[in-house]
Amino acid sequence: MITITLKSGKEDNIRRFHPWIFSGAIKKFSAEPEEGELVRVESSNHEFLALGHYQIGSIAVRILSFTDCPIDRAFYKTKIEAAATMRRAMGLPDEQTNSYRLVHGEGDGLPGMVVDIYNNTAVFQAHSIGIHLIREMLAELITETVNEVTKVYYKSEGTMPHKAKEKAHDGYIIGNFEPTDNIATENGLRFHADWREGQKTGFFLDQRENRSLLEHYSNGRNVLNMFCYTGGFSFYALRGGAKMVHSVDASDKAINLVKKNIELNFGNEPRHEAFATDAFKFMDSIDDRYDLIILDPPAFAKHRDALHNALVGYRRLNALAFKKIRKGGILFTFSCSQAVNREQFRLAVFSAAAMSGRHVRILHQLTQPIDHPVNIYHPEGEYLKGLVLYVE
Repeated sequence: MITITLKSGKEDNIRRFHPWIFSGAIKKFSAEPEEGELVRVESSNHEFLALGHYQIGSIAVRILSFTDCPIDRAFYKTKIEAAATMRRAMGLPDEQTNSYRLVHGEGDGLPGMVVDIYNNTAVFQAHSIGIHLIREMLAELITETVNEVTKVYYKSEGTMPHKAKEKAHDGYIIGNFEPTDNIATENGLRFHADWREGQKTGFFLDQRENRSLLEHYSNGRNVLNMFCYTGGFSFYALRGGAKMVHSVDASDKAINLVKKNIELNFGNEPRHEAFATDAFKFMDSIDDRYDLIILDPPAFAKHRDALHNALVGYRRLNALAFKKIRKGGILFTFSCSQAVNREQFRLAVFSAAAMSGRHVRILHQLTQPIDHPVNIYHPEGEYLKGLVLYVE
């Protein structure tokens, strides 16, 4: 196994169990590793630190183990079984919900690996070359570990590093697609999960608990769901008794999926209308029409270089919402940008509130659900931030 030696003083983060080693911390290699290769990491004093997958880029090693042990099939099986055991202990899946995240990267000790379950299908994404290279073995372990899973769909073409020597090709590793496979349930509501062409794994499972909270605030309100994608917040609002729900997304494909999901749950629903248009243009024209607004935009910053522009975007978007929402309205506002931390997002929203001159109070501070756990030694894993605000 190739050994990577760190520069003096660069082992502190690893001794605190942070699962990433950055390229700037590396002093030397015992030989040139291939991308995705398993490597041994040691301190400048040649003390063992960790084992992990090597990759060209800012994050040079994603750590799999801080103990010197075999990284083999049994190792990965133990990790996946531990992830499944935690979900079962938290009550997932259940009779009302058959869709959840089984493996959440660093949060489950498997950096570079994400697995979402939709009924009997596991949608598997690799975010590192090391995970990509062992995808067939990992797919087998998923079906061995989760009894209800009979199909594994690999969806990594959009998540693999651009320098990967072997390009990912989306498709089934285990099983085949059937027309009804993509209908899943969440808290008793049904939805189409487009894992073949949709964003992420086909549905944003990380908003499940926040959608449930929104349902309790929806009764009798006029609801605007911005950046709605497949309409998750919209059909929760309708079930919650909303007077009117409008769904807005720039994508025609997303709006068509919203309409299918509404019909799947409510049939011909006159309270709902969908619009394929630019979010900022739509909000400019709404005036005093809505008393519950959801802002759940795509990541404004995928890396730190875009942080400033992202914060400007969050301020602008939330300022529009504060300006347009009715007195006594409720704003659900989110950031899913990992590069934007909780304090930065809050400051952007608070600045927007101050600019609007409205009296605003915090009702809830939101994050990702229990099946998207955050490794306590890897705070970067807390990517989803949200606020529920009462606006007077």
